[in-house]
Amino acid sequence: MLRVCLKGANSAARKCLCGNSVPLHPLQQCRSYTSGGSGSSAGKIVAASVLTVGGGVGGTILYANWDPKFRANVEKSIPYSDQVFGLALGPAAPPPVINKPRKVEPVQISSMSEVWKDSKQPKAKEVEKKAEQPDAEGPPAPAPQETLEEASAQVAQILSAIGEVPSVPAPGTHEAEVVPLPAALEGVPAAKCTECEHEPAVKERPEGEVAARLAEQDKAEQDLLTCSCVCAVASIQSGSALGSTEVTLQAIGAQEAALQAIAQHTRQLREAMEAEAPPDKKSTQWRVLENALSERSRSVDEAGAAVLKAKAELDKLRGVIDGAKHLKIAAARPSILAAEENLHSMVVDLDSVVTRVQTAQSEAKIVSQYSELVNEAKAQFQKELNSITPEIQANWKGLTGKLTQDDLNSLIAHAHRRIDQLNRELAEQRVREQIHIDSALEQQKLEDKKALEVAVSTALEHNREQMRLEQEKKVEETREVMEAEMRTQLRRQAAAHTDHLRDVLKVQEQELRAEAEEILNSSLMEKETEYRRLTQDQLDSFTLDMNAAYARLKGMEEAIDSHVIAEEEARKAHQLWLSVEALNYTLKTAALNDPTEPLEGAVQAIKESCAEDEFAQALATALPSESLSRGVYSEASLRARFYAIRQLARRVALIDETRNSLYQYFLSYLQATLLFEKAQEAPPAKLSAEDLDTFKLLSYAAYSLEHGDLELAAKLVNQLKGESRRVAQDWLKEARLTLETKQVVSLLSAYANAVGLGTTMVP
Repeated sequence: MLRVCLKGANSAARKCLCGNSVPLHPLQQCRSYTSGGSGSSAGKIVAASVLTVGGGVGGTILYANWDPKFRANVEKSIPYSDQVFGLALGPAAPPPVINKPRKVEPVQISSMSEVWKDSKQPKAKEVEKKAEQPDAEGPPAPAPQETLEEASAQVAQILSAIGEVPSVPAPGTHEAEVVPLPAALEGVPAAKCTECEHEPAVKERPEGEVAARLAEQDKAEQDLLTCSCVCAVASIQSGSALGSTEVTLQAIGAQEAALQAIAQHTRQLREAMEAEAPPDKKSTQWRVLENALSERSRSVDEAGAAVLKAKAELDKLRGVIDGAKHLKIAAARPSILAAEENLHSMVVDLDSVVTRVQTAQSEAKIVSQYSELVNEAKAQFQKELNSITPEIQANWKGLTGKLTQDDLNSLIAHAHRRIDQLNRELAEQRVREQIHIDSALEQQKLEDKKALEVAVSTALEHNREQMRLEQEKKVEETREVMEAEMRTQLRRQAAAHTDHLRDVLKVQEQELRAEAEEILNSSLMEKETEYRRLTQDQLDSFTLDMNAAYARLKGMEEAIDSHVIAEEEARKAHQLWLSVEALNYTLKTAALNDPTEPLEGAVQAIKESCAEDEFAQALATALPSESLSRGVYSEASLRARFYAIRQLARRVALIDETRNSLYQYFLSYLQATLLFEKAQEAPPAKLSAEDLDTFKLLSYAAYSLEHGDLELAAKLVNQLKGESRRVAQDWLKEARLTLETKQVVSLLSAYANAVGLGTTMVP
């Protein structure tokens, strides 16, 4: 969550710094705090409130499941709580009614044999009581049964590791032997107990039992108060942690913004020192630098204020945690430990980003000092020039003709003196610099040692805090183990006492039998309701399955229809491709000196195969009419005609558009006879004025034809002038007709291939 918030804060800071969205420093990977959320503050507060209330309600329900008396007290004190418990835990078990109190001395019984020995009744009656015991203990048993089984499983794990606790059977894990009742007794629901007739009935409870019940009620109220305190502490810590997390995130975001502002100012300062620009641009650049300096100061001040505020919030959170520790509530220890871990993580992240800001400020300070030294040197040099030539302005550009011979001599002499002076100062500076370097190294070592001590102390403090948290966590785990062991021992003692009191509770058999029948009837009604619900669920599931099957059937039908359409499209595409291939074959069947067959039949086949395709129809219509009626010449035929035309064009190369005299024709013929140019020559990438000669153009065109580039050859022949162009006009027309036809055919072929590929990709 913290990483997401940091990204948001850094993006906002980058947008504020002159629109520069490039991060100048890598973001620190911070730990995600468990007390925060990714939403707004209101969402965090609502989530914390829901968690707190849910935890309180869940703890109350679990404790009510473990202690029925606590459940009864809560149902009496809080309205409508009985309905909530009924939905969550089921109906409440009726409290046991004791007809006759007995004074029972505390004894420890390890097995049932000792109980039988101490009992005054015969063992046959004990067997009958064991047979009747499941009916008597039926109603109160379901409530603590699951709790005792889970507790017994935990106890077994703890005792197996310790090995020092004697194994005493617990009442929840070992069931007594059950003897089935005879059929005659099952038909009598309300038989009187003949063994207890001699005992008088008790109409009111004794003082000891009343005192015990009051003590249990006080304990339940104390547990409820403790639970309320735990919820209150958790809610306070959650609110404080939310506020601290938000303030810490703001502080870290402010520190990141300060880092970017410092880096931006440093970069602009270096650009301003290194750039050479006119005075107007330089002033604008310095104004931008001043704005960056003010932005840097503002960001650093805001970051410092945010860090102070975050530290105050963290101190406040530490005070809240210390206050929660002083309460010494065992149930609140896990939340306190989690809050301390979050606090430690926030402190470490805040210290890390503060250290990065301090490092960036140190680097920026060095650059600022360097800038001041450079400006001081420039000012000193300007003063020297003003003392030599006062009339020369600061900007020397455009003053070449205005300087006199004396000014130039003065400048040259000053330059020589300055060079000698600088050489002497350089030698002295080297000696002094070595001394300064040694002293600076010693000082830097001291500063590094101090910084190392501060960093080591901070790291030690963080490590101590981490070790303390881990130690407290281990102590808490050990305390929980010891408390579980103590509870186990208490449960075992209570189990032994329960074994002793089991005989006393058998006097309630008559009343519990009636209650068991009532519970049985209610259970039957619940089972019937559950059966009806399950039947309805099965019917709904069957309906859903039928709907799903129908939907799949419809999908299959649609897929088959789409497949049929795709096959039809593929057939049309294949037919178009075959027609285009037939047209290509017609183009390749031309003789050496004759044109091809008329293309009208092949084009008509293409139009018929793609009657509904507008693009293919447009391409077929774009073919020249002459190629449809007569056909076109092949490239071989055009190449042969070109060599015949080339001789004629060479002979009339000197004849222009005006058609000169017979003497000019003779000179042109003589030139063609005596001039021997290259038969083929590769044309350059770009034609110049010299390349527009008739002989060169013909050589270029011959080279292009021999290499299969009819289009380039036609372009070169088109550059001819005069009588040569008139001689080659027919050949140029046929070449243009062939190129146009081939271009349309190539487009049709590419379109047919694309359509065929598209139909094959249809699912």
